Amino acid sequence: MRYNKLGRTGLFVSELCLGTMTFGDAKESMWANIGQLGQSDVDALLKTAIDAGINFIDTANVYSFGTSEEVTGRAIRNLGIAREDVVLATKVMGPMGPGINDRGTSRGHIMDQVKASLKRLSTDHIDLYQIHGWDPATPIEETVRALDDLVRQGHVRYVGISNWAAWQVMKALGLSAARDLARFETVQAHYTVATRDLERELVPMMQAEELGLMVWSPLAGGFLSGKYHRDGEGEGRRAAFDFPPVNKDRAYDLIDLMRPMAEARGTSVAQIALAWLLHQKAVTSVIVGAKRIDQLQDNIAACDVTLDAADLAALDKAGALPPEYPGWMIERQGEYREGAMAGQAPKQS
Repeated sequence: MRYNKLGRTGLFVSELCLGTMTFGDAKESMWANIGQLGQSDVDALLKTAIDAGINFIDTANVYSFGTSEEVTGRAIRNLGIAREDVVLATKVMGPMGPGINDRGTSRGHIMDQVKASLKRLSTDHIDLYQIHGWDPATPIEETVRALDDLVRQGHVRYVGISNWAAWQVMKALGLSAARDLARFETVQAHYTVATRDLERELVPMMQAEELGLMVWSPLAGGFLSGKYHRDGEGEGRRAAFDFPPVNKDRAYDLIDLMRPMAEARGTSVAQIALAWLLHQKAVTSVIVGAKRIDQLQDNIAACDVTLDAADLAALDKAGALPPEYPGWMIERQGEYREGAMAGQAPKQS
């Protein structure tokens, strides 16, 4: 297991992060389609992760309406894991009750929910507190100021966001810099070898601003696990909950490429898909979730898979995004200056 700096902070996290979306009991909601793991199963999965060197855990208040946080906190205690030995991340935004103000990123909701998350997790601080999505009803200034207060109070160590556009992140970073507020250090986003939309705007922005990237659903809800076939989809979570969206023709082309790579190495298709992400410079940590220990162990084994230049080039070509404005124009005009930075003489064109 390798460890990477979390954004531009001095905190190091494992290249794999244990996701907890399958934890907890929510029988009559969308969460029931993802997982309903009880305490004993959660304890076993967390032990497997810790034993493999994973020190990063990601949850959210909305997962199974709080019970994911509860069983996660209890598992840490049950296993006797020292609090300082794990980096604990959770999120806020989703609906946590029927009221009009039981959701969003207003100061009121954030302040209420951080207290609830601390209690459920049985901890006095959250290492990484993330805004779970974009709230069009709340000004960015209000959200950023509330998060800064939590950092100053010691309830939260660092803050991050998930599922925002690049311009929204940059506006928040500008406000933080201008007003000396705690800035976002991480972006949690969907990224797979078959779903590379964030490479257009988010990845260049994150690299320029030194933000860490946490990848959610790295196997596209199991689609890239290898159990789905072009001639008939296999059984799995996506049969009942077809999310996140994926271009299936592109994904099947990539699966066809990854199968022989996996066979040549004696590994699974899922490990190849995860290994591709671990080879991407922008990625800080890949969030892996599981219902069974063998699934988690298979994902963890991806850390030992090395893809050569030919493999990476083949996968990159098959999963490449089509050209889109203004990207193709930026690339074309950038050639005028790229050569100068490389010490080349200017060309007339």
